[in-house]
Amino acid sequence: MAYARLAFRPGIDKQNTEYGAEGGWIDSDYVRFRYGLPEKIGGWTKFGDTKTYLVGLASRIYAWNDLNSAPYVVLGTTRKLYVAYGGGWYDITPIRETTDPGDITFAATDGSSGVVVTQTSAHGASLGDFVTFTDAASLGGLVTADVLNQEYEIQEILSATTYRITVPVTANASDVGNGGGSTVAAYQITVGTDISYFDYGWGVGTWGLSTWGTARPGSAANVLTSRVWQFDNFGEDLVCQLVGGAIYLWDTSAGVNQRAQAIAGAPTKSDFALVSTPDRHLVCLGTETTVGNPATQDPMFVRFSNQEDLNTFTETATNTAGGQRLTDGSKIVSAIRSRGQILIFTDTSIHGMQYVGPPYTFGFQQLGVNCGCISPHAAADVNGLAFWMGTNAFYLFDGTVKKLPCTVQDYVFKDINLVQGSKCHVGVNSQFNEVTWWYCSFTSDYVDRFVSYNYLENVWSVGSLARTSWADVGTFSKPLAVQYLPNSTEATISTIQGLTAGRCTVYNQEDGMNAEDQAITAYIQSGYFDIAEGDNMLLMKRFIPDFKEQEGNLTVRLLLRAYPQATASPSSLDPYVITPTTQKVDTRARGRQISLKIESDEVDTKWRYGTLRVDVQPDGLR
Repeated sequence: MAYARLAFRPGIDKQNTEYGAEGGWIDSDYVRFRYGLPEKIGGWTKFGDTKTYLVGLASRIYAWNDLNSAPYVVLGTTRKLYVAYGGGWYDITPIRETTDPGDITFAATDGSSGVVVTQTSAHGASLGDFVTFTDAASLGGLVTADVLNQEYEIQEILSATTYRITVPVTANASDVGNGGGSTVAAYQITVGTDISYFDYGWGVGTWGLSTWGTARPGSAANVLTSRVWQFDNFGEDLVCQLVGGAIYLWDTSAGVNQRAQAIAGAPTKSDFALVSTPDRHLVCLGTETTVGNPATQDPMFVRFSNQEDLNTFTETATNTAGGQRLTDGSKIVSAIRSRGQILIFTDTSIHGMQYVGPPYTFGFQQLGVNCGCISPHAAADVNGLAFWMGTNAFYLFDGTVKKLPCTVQDYVFKDINLVQGSKCHVGVNSQFNEVTWWYCSFTSDYVDRFVSYNYLENVWSVGSLARTSWADVGTFSKPLAVQYLPNSTEATISTIQGLTAGRCTVYNQEDGMNAEDQAITAYIQSGYFDIAEGDNMLLMKRFIPDFKEQEGNLTVRLLLRAYPQATASPSSLDPYVITPTTQKVDTRARGRQISLKIESDEVDTKWRYGTLRVDVQPDGLR
């Protein structure tokens, strides 16, 4: 019998049944589609000369160049703010408060590494906050000045004026002093959480809202959202918005050893911020109606600064500052710069914000409804086209709002953890014409899946690569991406005493074909196919492999079954190892339906599937 060509439609189809997807692909991991063909994705290597571990879960990585074209990277985590420059990483986390000399005393206990810190006034710290002591003196024994004058993670809050730290030595009977009379404590901004919580019912709401043992009204809820950072440039300087908090500026020209500073005159509580172009207003969204008063935060209010002025947000007759409240939605979620305007996404709608000049400065119009965005970093602009992820669909704005047809929609949205929705983020991989969203599956509190859309070829793929943030090529020749390791206790860029688990590390993506030095297990599986509408059993006697640019070995599996609901079993000679020189493969594959699965799990493998030719003929029922 003549050989038949076995070609499949590009893209993963999970909307159909495995049998209904005949002629297509139904599952994959670490595989993309390019030129209509599936291929293994690129690998990743460490960013920098050495692998660096940073504290916390990264929600945003952002790269830019200063006026001298020197490259920088900023990374915002749930606990820290870092910048990379010249091959090194630096902690630029803002300082919340610095005490006066002598406001701090220490109390150690013989035989314990726990030290109680007392402040003359309320410290305002929370569990897990970071504090650095300077000018402390020895307690008289093993707890010396060098031991105390370090950065510490606060281990326990004892009262409004006391907390406990863990020193790297065990105190002895001589440690009876108070650390001297000139100790200074520098408190970094309060840390965030890496897991979101959302609760209704018993125990939530304000004090006295209801009686003991009675469920609270449906409107009462405790909401604790994982910390998210947003970054943008004002010239070469960096605007750092703590989503749901204050806004900071990091002055590039002041050097890497200085920390980000709160912007004087700016709102103290906003849900998002970016700089408009080319007019250069700092736009704060979901912000305060009265600047400087966080109690007036309105989640639907937009406020913009005076032109070329980060410090003036109160409108007057002689400046261009101002504000506008949007209507459709309960909160502003995100915003991006797009073609000729800023697109503002609420939880239910999209609005356009355009510079119109004096006296109104900006004009606003609603562009779409029932198309909200799931998280602050779930929207991206690609050459004037906006793509974003909602809570139950993907969307495109090209002048009008459109729902993207998606062949994996049920797979994604029926198994997404919406409580951890703030962790959903998008990355543009312009080298491969991809927009990729990473998200938490239903049983996971951390990002563990991705869904990717090739916007030129209009195809979807899925997988398990876990990245918490992404930066496209531009400043650097490779995309940058971040992985979170919640249980890691690796050493970080600076010594922090009492540091608890949770690290992230940055990679160069699309670099080589391996996961650092380890193999990437990639696969793709076709839908089940048959002959003569499935009336007969089929026998596949052999196939001729067709792979482009193959490096290393891969395997082909033939999964067989008699009926759509039957359990698939491999053919008797599975797996079939395909080398770059394999010309044909003899098989003993017999079944009513067959699915093709291509796998690779060795280092340095590379492949793109072409069109298999198979020797298939009808066979008897027995």
